[in-house]
Amino acid sequence: MKNCISFFLLSSFLMMTTCITYAQEENGYKKIDVVTEFSDNAFQWFRQAQLLAAGDKEKSNAMTIGWGGIGTLWQKPALTVYVAEKRYTKLFMDNSKYFCVMSFDDNKVLRYMGTKSGRDGDKAEALGLHTAYTANGTPYYTEATEVIECKIMYVAPFDRKGFKSNVPEDMYSNFPAGIHTMYIGEVVNAWKK
Repeated sequence: MKNCISFFLLSSFLMMTTCITYAQEENGYKKIDVVTEFSDNAFQWFRQAQLLAAGDKEKSNAMTIGWGGIGTLWQKPALTVYVAEKRYTKLFMDNSKYFCVMSFDDNKVLRYMGTKSGRDGDKAEALGLHTAYTANGTPYYTEATEVIECKIMYVAPFDRKGFKSNVPEDMYSNFPAGIHTMYIGEVVNAWKK
């Protein structure tokens, strides 16, 4: 009886390990630990433009972002993104618990996603991108070279009273999309091809 229980536990563990490994390699990705394996320059990563996606299996949207921060907050690996008030993606960010930030080698994807609105049609479909979902239901595109999934910890719009230099004043003096909202997410998963 003892040997049967040991065999059952070992078999269950091996099956669970195989399923986890398979999930990590699904769509050609390898799971990474951002704390020890993220090797990009954090000061350059957002300047190269990334793609932000939020939503669920019913409806989602993505947009190109060039602002953000990556590091540690509240003893957690964290990623911060900013979405302007009038952007269609903001609706999805405000109604989601999670979001994904993705890297692409193909600048055509980033240009298109940054110049077209999801209000006018399915941008991913127009580009021929394949939408997949994390175990948390967060949308991402299988063509991305890197996917970082975050659980939202904090949300706050910028407050003009807090501007202490001309930099934000100049930015918003002629910016029709409105003031940005900050979304701070705990990095809960990351995959790289």
